[in-house]
Amino acid sequence: MSTETAVKIDAKLVKELREKSGAPMGDCLKALQESKGDMEGAFVVLRKRGMASAAKKASRSTNEGAVGTYIHAGGKIGVLVELNCESDFVALTPDFQELLKDIAMHIAATDPRYVSRNEVTAADLDREKDIYRSQAIASGKPPAIVEKMLEGKLGKFYEEFCLLDQPFIKEQSHTIAQIIAAKVGKLGENISVRRFARFKVGAPDWTVATTKQAAEEPQA
Repeated sequence: MSTETAVKIDAKLVKELREKSGAPMGDCLKALQESKGDMEGAFVVLRKRGMASAAKKASRSTNEGAVGTYIHAGGKIGVLVELNCESDFVALTPDFQELLKDIAMHIAATDPRYVSRNEVTAADLDREKDIYRSQAIASGKPPAIVEKMLEGKLGKFYEEFCLLDQPFIKEQSHTIAQIIAAKVGKLGENISVRRFARFKVGAPDWTVATTKQAAEEPQA
């Protein structure tokens, strides 16, 4: 057994490094194993891998980018997605274009309703809570357990319907938010999903989702 895999790492340390770096949990664990549990050393490991800057860049404006498309199932499903970054230079890189294509393909496969949990409307959230609470009460669970079950159900709801919370279809151990964070670290610019639309032939409706920030901006 190698030295890295022999080192046992507290889950709290992994979470702390995840919050500090923006890197995926698995990469944080490996970095901590490599540094033998030293937080700063693990952060240096992640920086060397070009993945630690995502969290710090998250507040930076993303006014450039590109629109990507993906057509699936012989033309039966189509997706448009706008992915933003900070400069035209990064928008034209193969890494950015690959990410754009992957996200469009993922949306075609999973049909999320929202970009992130921030866009879930109060009405939608209240409806889901009422359903989950009624199900838990009907099962005979006491109030304290009902509320815990409700939290778990809401977590599953976000994972199913919020793009950034969804496990990436090509790498289920990472969420869409995490694969974006990895690209942020590699490319050195903030990257964000602005909006997307998904169409399916014969479906009675279609999915259109946008961030709150984009929805509130004045139209040109």
